[in-house]
Amino acid sequence: MSKFDSIRPFYDAEANDAIREIVDDPMLEAMMNFTFPHDSKDHWKDLMLHTHSLRDFQINFIYPGVKKVLEKSSDGLSIDGFEKLEPNTSYLFISNHRDIILDTSLLNASLYENGLVLTTSAIGDNLIKKKFLHTLSRLNRNFAIKRGLQGRALLESSMMASEYIKKSLVHENRSVWTAQREGRTKDGNDATQRGVLKMLTLAEEGNNPFGYFEKIRVVPISISYEYDPTDILKMPELLAKSRDEKYVKSENEDFLNLLRGIMGTKKRIHIQVNGVLNEEISEISKMELNQSEKLSHLANVIDQKIWSGYKLWPSNYIAHDLLYGDDEYKAHYSVEEKNAFEKRLIEKVDTKNTLMVKNFLAMYANPVNNQKKSLESNSIS
Repeated sequence: MSKFDSIRPFYDAEANDAIREIVDDPMLEAMMNFTFPHDSKDHWKDLMLHTHSLRDFQINFIYPGVKKVLEKSSDGLSIDGFEKLEPNTSYLFISNHRDIILDTSLLNASLYENGLVLTTSAIGDNLIKKKFLHTLSRLNRNFAIKRGLQGRALLESSMMASEYIKKSLVHENRSVWTAQREGRTKDGNDATQRGVLKMLTLAEEGNNPFGYFEKIRVVPISISYEYDPTDILKMPELLAKSRDEKYVKSENEDFLNLLRGIMGTKKRIHIQVNGVLNEEISEISKMELNQSEKLSHLANVIDQKIWSGYKLWPSNYIAHDLLYGDDEYKAHYSVEEKNAFEKRLIEKVDTKNTLMVKNFLAMYANPVNNQKKSLESNSIS
């Protein structure tokens, strides 16, 4: 028994047995029919039954599935900055987070195409309660972050996650992906939670936990969708938050978000690699600050990188002008693009509900405000 058995992905030696557990599952058949519409069931099943490593499973089944999703529900993926990364090198990717599955899947597809180390990726255990999804996530090299814990249980879980991440990065040369905050950003206002950074340092021994970041390579990632496929599904939680009400998820809400994220309209998608923060982390380490203050500085650096690297689409500029009732960014979109966005707004939102309209527009407009703040901050410094 390994101390990480309750959260880790499968080992390669376990991969084939895990595949055999799900190979006859109707959900897997639906996935494979989508990914390989011209292949017979017997053909892809035979390929799966002869798969004996996580990498082979990812490359032969998950990767073609991601490419099919892009083909069917997007206008393509663009990437930039991957040339700054070295082959055979592990990185801690800290990313803004929009979609449950796609964010990490698109990043790994891009890493694979650029000959770089794939990630082991954090996923909330609330998303993989169904046995099939749990098995599939472990085959896709996800590790579980336990949700809904408090007190001692939360600390122990955070320590285990920290130790697993350190083991992956330092001892196994395996890249790691984690969101900059717990859960997805619902309102488009991407911000790094200091608590996430503190969790990462828990496994570092000695009296300088921040020194951990000098031993690894931290890379902020910006991912942007022209249309968020789950935008309308995020509305109930945003409305509850704006009314200071406690939001309780419906039973199948996470699963519906997962499906909508995969199949919903996205238009264009962009992933931006915002460099390795070696110099920035070295500078923060030299500051005469306590650990908490250093983590706040690092969170701010990550925010600035993610905001400045975020690809702003016409949808972002249109939403900003509609939200603030002006035409400040009219040069960034066409009449046709504005009409299409307004049509999407009318179809998805009760336009008589001004609070809902405001929340919907803010979701797309906030990245514009954040990038503006980032530019202003850089010009001052």
